[in-house]
Amino acid sequence: MKGLLKSKSISISLHILIWGILLSLPYFVSSADHAYKIGSLPGLFFTVCGVIHMVIFYTNAYFLCPNFLNRRRWWIYIPGVILLIAGSFQLKYFIMAHWFPELLGNIAAYKFVFAPSIGTYIISLVYRKVLDKINYEKEQKEKQAEQLTTELKFLRSQVSPHFLFNVLTNLVSLARKKSDQLEPALIRLSELMRYMLYDTQGKKVMLTKEIAYLNSYIELQKLRFGSDVQIENNMQLEDTDSHYTIEPMLLIPFVENAFKHGMGNIQQPKINIQLAVANDILTFEVWNQFDNDPDSSKDENSGIGLSNVRSRLDLLYKGRHKLIISDQNNLFHITLTLELT
Repeated sequence: MKGLLKSKSISISLHILIWGILLSLPYFVSSADHAYKIGSLPGLFFTVCGVIHMVIFYTNAYFLCPNFLNRRRWWIYIPGVILLIAGSFQLKYFIMAHWFPELLGNIAAYKFVFAPSIGTYIISLVYRKVLDKINYEKEQKEKQAEQLTTELKFLRSQVSPHFLFNVLTNLVSLARKKSDQLEPALIRLSELMRYMLYDTQGKKVMLTKEIAYLNSYIELQKLRFGSDVQIENNMQLEDTDSHYTIEPMLLIPFVENAFKHGMGNIQQPKINIQLAVANDILTFEVWNQFDNDPDSSKDENSGIGLSNVRSRLDLLYKGRHKLIISDQNNLFHITLTLELT
């Protein structure tokens, strides 16, 4: 809102400046000894005509064009323009006849009296077209921004239920085992839910919080699988990198995917997660083995997470990220590089 008011204020000031210069031009370029004349036109007459030109300019630009021309109501617009210009001719002639009769006999001066009315109309028409184009482009950008916001909200809403479904499945497994680890797992889950519900409402979060969130998720998985899976996790930041921010819950789908497809019938499964920041570039890598058997079971939600994160990356970090995914020799490997702010 402040930006809009500032823009309008600048526009109004610019109009006042331009018209102020035009109306006072005779008093800058001429002198009282010559009646402030510009050519054969007295300064006062030039200024009065300038006021008439202002009326033509703003009447056409802000009334006739927006209300009739853009709506294709030519049957009103064309007579309106003719009436506006013809009216200015009549008014100028009346002023000449009553206040400046010496101009009536100067036929050569007529073109400097009447032609500017037509010139002012043409300038106002061009101005209106340019203004309409600027407003249209602005509206399109606002619509794109609104669409982007809506799409991001939708994508975020997909993340939380999908993640929660996987975690609850893990907790069910602990409950079935009547494990003593169920209580600390529930406490850790409550911390994750607090992060998702409250800390991710802004546009971005501190990278340190996102890493803490990922580490909590990994600890939940360790509670579930214990020594059945070998996990190598190295996600540490230097103190000088603690100021970076990132879109919340952007990295979790890769970690989820590793645990979801890196277990099953795999012998001695291993998952490796690495995160590093250097020169404003985040490098995030995840490796996991996977079962290449086409008959292995996959639920219908498989792939939602990675598809989601691809969309979010395209929306939020367009031209500022690179995602490489490979799945050779039963090893799934993702590498994400991201320009941080």
